[in-house]
Amino acid sequence: MRMIDLIEKKKQGLCLSDDEITWMIDGYVAGDIPDYQMSAFLMAVCFNGLDENETTTLTKAMMMSGDVIDLSAIDGLKADKHSTGGVGDKTSLVLTPMVAATGVPVAKMSGRGLGHTGGTLDKLESIPGFNIYLTTDQFIEQVKDIHLAIIGQTAELVPADRKLYALRDVTATVDSIPLIASSIMSKKLAAGSDAIVLDVKYGNGAFMTTIDDARVLAGEMIRIGESLGRKVEAVISAMGQPLGRAVGNILEVKEAVNALRGDGPDDLMDLCLSAGAELLVMTERCHDTKEARALLIEMIDSGKALEAFRQMVIRQGGDVRYIDNPDLFDTAKEVIAVKAEKDGIIADLHARDLGLASMMLGGGRRVKDDVIDPTVGLILTKKIGDSVCAGDTLVEVHTNTGLSDEVKHLILGACTLGGDGRSMPVIEEIVKGDE
Repeated sequence: MRMIDLIEKKKQGLCLSDDEITWMIDGYVAGDIPDYQMSAFLMAVCFNGLDENETTTLTKAMMMSGDVIDLSAIDGLKADKHSTGGVGDKTSLVLTPMVAATGVPVAKMSGRGLGHTGGTLDKLESIPGFNIYLTTDQFIEQVKDIHLAIIGQTAELVPADRKLYALRDVTATVDSIPLIASSIMSKKLAAGSDAIVLDVKYGNGAFMTTIDDARVLAGEMIRIGESLGRKVEAVISAMGQPLGRAVGNILEVKEAVNALRGDGPDDLMDLCLSAGAELLVMTERCHDTKEARALLIEMIDSGKALEAFRQMVIRQGGDVRYIDNPDLFDTAKEVIAVKAEKDGIIADLHARDLGLASMMLGGGRRVKDDVIDPTVGLILTKKIGDSVCAGDTLVEVHTNTGLSDEVKHLILGACTLGGDGRSMPVIEEIVKGDE
C-alpha cells in the first residue's frame, strides 16, 4: 500500500477498507508515514467524512495501537464517564465517588484542560500530594479495593490518538465529528470499562456549539461503543453558562467537596444524579433510574460518597486534611468584585468568555505546556434567570495579578442582561443505544 493512494481515495470521497485504515494507523505510529501525508488525509476527512464502518475501524485501530487495559480481575461491570469539555465542569469529582459508594467499580482515565476548558487531572493535582500517575496494576488494585480511581492516561495507551490529536490541533482538523468520536472512544474503550456514560456538551462554552451537532456526535460515539461490545449512553447537556458557580482548580475542588457534603449547586447535582443514575442502570446495580437517583442521594446524605472521595485521595497520596477542611487550601492574593452596571435579569453568562477570563488569570492553558495557578479563578454570584441591581456583584475574581481591563471587559461582556427570569436547564436529553 501507499499512503498517497489512500489520500487520493479519500480526496475523491471513496471509502477505505479495514486493511487500509489499519495499515495507515500502524504505519503512522511506527513513524513510517510522515506528518505531512497524515495531515493531507485528515483534511480530506474533514471535507468528505468517514462512513460508519470507516469510523469504527479507525477507532479500533487507534485503540489497538498501544496497551488495552484488562479489568476482568475486578468483579462486576465496570463504569466510566467522559465529558466533551466545558467551563466549571467538576462533574467527575462528584459523580464518580457517588457511583463508587454504591459498590459499582469506577475505573477512570482523565485528561487536562486546554484553552477555555478545564481538566479533571488539573483539579485533582491541586490537592497537595495527589498522584495521577499510577501503574496499570496499581490502578486495577485500587479499583478492586475501594471501587474508585482517577488517573492520567498512560503513555502506552492509544499512542495513535496522542500523535493524531497533536497533528489535528495544528492543522485545523479538530472539528470533524468522525475524528472527534474516534479520538474519544479509542481512549474510553482502551481503558477497559464495560459501561460508559458520555456527557456531550453544547453551547458557546463547548466544542459542539449546536445541539444538533451534539446529538450527531453522541449518536456516533454510542454506535462505535456498541459495535465494539460496550454499553454506552449519552447525556446532552448545556454549556451556555459555566456549570456550578466555581471556575478554577482549587475553587472547583472546594465546590465538589461541598456537593459531596450535600450542598452542591442545583445544575451540578442534576447532571451528576442523571448521569450517575444511567450508569447504575447500565451496570445492573439498579432496575431503573428512579431507584438509582434515590440510591445516589442516599450516598450523599449518608456521607458515603464523600468517604469514597476521601479514600481515593488517601490511596493516591493526597493530603486528606484538605478535603476534611477545605479552608487549608492556598488562596489567591485578592478577591475583586465585578459589579453590575445597571438593573436587570441575567440573560446570558457566556461560558467561553468566562473560561477565557479564568485562563488569562492563570487558571488555564493557552498551550499544553503552560503552568497553571490553581488558586485563581471566578465565583459566579449570579446565574441565568437571576435578578440584579446596579452595584450587585456579578463575579468574584480570585487573582494574584490584579484585574486587567481586558479580563474585566470579558467578564462584563459575558454577563448579558435582558432575560425573562427563566433559568437554563442543564440537561437537554439522554440518548440511549439500541435496546
